[in-house]
Amino acid sequence: MSAGSAGAAATGHAFTGQPIRHKLAVNGLALAVYEWPGEGDPILLVHATGFHARCWQAVVQALPGKHVFALDMPSHGSSARKPPPYNWLHFGEDVCGVIEALGLERVLGVGHSMGGHAVVLVAAARPDRFRGLLLIDPVIVAPEIGALVAGGVSAEAHPIRKRRNRWDSPQEMFDSFRAKEPYSRWDPRVLMDYCRYGLEPAEGGGYVLACPPDLEAEVYAGAGTTDIYALLPRVRLPVQIIRARARRPEESLFDFSASPTWERLVGQFPDATDEQLADCSHFIPMERPRWIAERIARADARMVAGTG
Repeated sequence: MSAGSAGAAATGHAFTGQPIRHKLAVNGLALAVYEWPGEGDPILLVHATGFHARCWQAVVQALPGKHVFALDMPSHGSSARKPPPYNWLHFGEDVCGVIEALGLERVLGVGHSMGGHAVVLVAAARPDRFRGLLLIDPVIVAPEIGALVAGGVSAEAHPIRKRRNRWDSPQEMFDSFRAKEPYSRWDPRVLMDYCRYGLEPAEGGGYVLACPPDLEAEVYAGAGTTDIYALLPRVRLPVQIIRARARRPEESLFDFSASPTWERLVGQFPDATDEQLADCSHFIPMERPRWIAERIARADARMVAGTG
C-alpha cells in the first residue's frame, strides 16, 4: 500500500502534531485528505453532511499507532466546492477516487451519516479495496422514507439554509454553540475542532462556514438520489452498524436527536451486526469520540482475513 505524497504538507507525527495534508485531484476536484501515520492496514474516516475531516481528531487521538486517513468531502472543509445539484452516487465515486489516488488496500471504511452512505456505495463497487465497514448512524433510511425524500425535500425549503454563516472567529462560534443543543452534548474538543477547521476567511474580514448553508441544504436535498437498496446485498464484507435511538413517528426527518437509519438495515447485508445507543443523538462521534475509537479499534482487530 502506498499513501502517496503529492501535495502533502508533511508536518509532524500522527499524535504529536498536525496530520499530513494531501491535496488530491479526484473527479475534476481538488480534495483535501489528512493522514495520521501509523502501523497496520489503513482506516478511512468519512464525515457527515456539513462537517469535515478534522471533526475526527478526538477519535484519532484515541487510536494511537493506527494508520488513519480522513477526507474533506466536496464542498466541505478545505476541499473544492462542487456546483449543485448533488447526487449522492457521486459522493461514493469521490471516496473511491481518494482510495485509488492514495493506493489504499484492505481499508476499514468508517462512515458517519452521509459518510456511511458513501462508503457503502464504494464497498459495493470496489469490495477488493476493503476488509470491512463500520457505519455510524448511516443515512440509509427506510425505503418508504427514501421515496419521500427523493420526491420532494428541496434545498430551497430546507431549514438548514437559515444557519448563521458569518462569524468573527472560531472562538465566537464555539462560545455561541457550546450551550445549545445539540452541541452542548458534544465533547468540547470536537466542537472546537468543528469551529476551528470548519470556517474560512471571508472577504472584508471575519469568517464564513467552509460548507455554506445553501450548499449544505443542497447536499441534504440530494439524499434520495441513489438506489442504494439494490446494492446492499453486494457488500459481503463484515459490516458493523451503530445507531442512535429510534425515531418516533411524530418526529421530523430533520430532528437529529434520533437516528435516520433504517432499523432493518442490518438484515440487508450478508454479514452484519447492529448496535443501538439509546442515550446518544445522531452525532455519536461528536458526543462519544473515545467510545467510537474503541469500537473502531475492536473492528480493526476483528476484520482480518477470514473473520468478521
